[in-house]
Amino acid sequence: MVFACVFGGVLLGMWLRNVLPRHHLDAESRDTVKVGIGFIATMTALVLGLVTASAKSSFDAVNTAVKQTSANILSLDRLLARYGPETGGIRSELQQLVRAKLQEIWQEEGGGEALDPTKGGTEMTAEDLVQPIRALDPHDDSQRALKTRALELVESILQTRWFMLVGGETVPLPFLGILLFWLTITFTSFGLYAPRNFTVLAILFVCAASVSSALFLVLEMDGPFDGLIKASAGPLRYALTHINR
Repeated sequence: MVFACVFGGVLLGMWLRNVLPRHHLDAESRDTVKVGIGFIATMTALVLGLVTASAKSSFDAVNTAVKQTSANILSLDRLLARYGPETGGIRSELQQLVRAKLQEIWQEEGGGEALDPTKGGTEMTAEDLVQPIRALDPHDDSQRALKTRALELVESILQTRWFMLVGGETVPLPFLGILLFWLTITFTSFGLYAPRNFTVLAILFVCAASVSSALFLVLEMDGPFDGLIKASAGPLRYALTHINR
């Protein structure tokens, strides 16, 4: 859609060149248009840079959250292992939860046994681990400390999960709409005064595609779990291979 609007502006400018009176295209008019378009182009560059930086920052934050969650999951698994063999069922549920999330978010197909529908599948959440851990009956101070720390880690995992859910889509669509309007005006002015030959048209085509791809990257990074550019599943995949071992 961005490319259609931007390159459509080029074609609109070339069409206007044929229908506008000649005195609208003289040197003085061209200089005035250049000043105005230069101002718009400067604002567009600044806003596009800010939007890109905001989307990249949000994407990096989600990536960091995935890594932190993976580290907490591995720490929780090791704490439960140190607690004793009675936590074997909880560790299996933890492994099932990680596998479910990998398949749900990243569409992972391999890396272990298939989902067990009797354990909730993708409906399983970290909340399902809280009650079994609370139900543990520690026999000494060491187990009590391990239980307390395990509950803290589960709460941390829950907190990070909610952060990842609410942390996306930081760039409002009206903001991008205004940016698209500025780009269309700018490229319309290019078509208005550019010579009509294949080389100029090809260059403007490439420029429109480049600007469109920049906004495409912004939208892709703004949705870290959708589209072609996703947050890395590597940390969770690594955690899955080391849980309950």
